[in-house]
Amino acid sequence: MKTVVTFGEIMLRLAPNGYYRFFQNDQMQATFGGGEANVAVSLANFGLNSRYVTKLPQHAIGQAAVDSLRHFGVDTEKIVRGGDRVGIYYLEKGASQRGSVCIYDRAHSAIAEAKKEDFDWDPIFEGADWFHFTGITPALGENVAEICLEACRAAKERNIPISCDLNYRGKLWTREEARKVMTELCRYVDVCIANEEDAKDVFGIEAEGSDIYGGKLNHDGYRSVAKQLADRFGFQKVAITLRTSLSASDNDWAGMLYDKEQYCFSKSYHLHIVDRVGGGDSFGAGLIYSILSGASSQDTIEFAVAASALKHSVEGDFNRVSVSEVKKLAGGDGSGRVQR
Repeated sequence: MKTVVTFGEIMLRLAPNGYYRFFQNDQMQATFGGGEANVAVSLANFGLNSRYVTKLPQHAIGQAAVDSLRHFGVDTEKIVRGGDRVGIYYLEKGASQRGSVCIYDRAHSAIAEAKKEDFDWDPIFEGADWFHFTGITPALGENVAEICLEACRAAKERNIPISCDLNYRGKLWTREEARKVMTELCRYVDVCIANEEDAKDVFGIEAEGSDIYGGKLNHDGYRSVAKQLADRFGFQKVAITLRTSLSASDNDWAGMLYDKEQYCFSKSYHLHIVDRVGGGDSFGAGLIYSILSGASSQDTIEFAVAASALKHSVEGDFNRVSVSEVKKLAGGDGSGRVQR
């Protein structure tokens, strides 16, 4: 069984019930989530050995975050304990023409104040077959960017493939800061994952002729984006999610995978969204699982997009679906009929 290591921040998610606005009533749902943690949960659900690395306080909220991962079978033994707080994000889910709102309260979290000496990459990478991180993690601070760099170097020394989801977050750092840090980190990356905006925001590479808000995506433009990324950094594969936002409730969803020989586009799904947070992470997890399973490039992108399409129907950050459910959808059964 393959082992995947992911490294990042897990946060407490506080969200009004259903589609209520902030404090429309006096209740909020408390769950956990975060880019690399979401990937770890998906991979555990797919049957892989999934090892998640972060730093969390010793107190009850920190332990609850650990327990939320253990519930799905994620290996939490390499999580470092210490620091004072768990990062928080507040989510108001959008509906129809009202977009979702995400507010971060993550300054001075345990992982944001972590030090390089907190992490011993020899035992962390023992038996590992893959390493995954996102562009959110180095955005937490220069110290965390240095930790990410050390992790990438340690993985490369052990010939462990590395994937990175660019995941640009303008609330965490500027485009200039992102470009400087991610340019260095991406030199270690084998598989790059991006959406229709990340390549432009981080590296200034844009898909010509596409209007993501007007419902127009140009496949030739995304072929060009993928090739430019691969040529610049030497990526072995570039995966791009293709989202057409018709409204906060309805999106068209597809993806593309470039493997230096061919451009593979998935089938497109029309999504009526329950919760889109973690959609990109579920795509990344599906991609990693399929590559490690030896699937063809076309089958890989079909599985990744189907996994992510299902995530949009699941409340919370974590994608609670199985391999068989994903393969069923990827195989063409998207009827949603009751299973008896």
